[in-house]
Amino acid sequence: MRVACEGEVALFSVRDQGVGIREEDMGRLFKPFPGVRVPGVKDSTGLGLSICKGIVELHGGEIWAESGGPGLGSTFTFTIPMRRGEDHS
Repeated sequence: MRVACEGEVALFSVRDQGVGIREEDMGRLFKPFPGVRVPGVKDSTGLGLSICKGIVELHGGEIWAESGGPGLGSTFTFTIPMRRGEDHS
């Protein structure tokens, strides 16, 4: 896991060594019920990344994934804007 301050955003990045993501699945990865199938991996509803996207965007951030392809793992990254010195009272 990597956490860094980059300009006005906090950047969070998690890398795995899992099954990887096919290029043709990248565009629908963060949509509800994307229908992404991975051989040898139990089927799921596909809601987790969609929910994450909604939470990140509600905070004004962005989320994305990168992968070299099947068998090469993936990196999931999101940003959240930092607001310094604001009074929340």
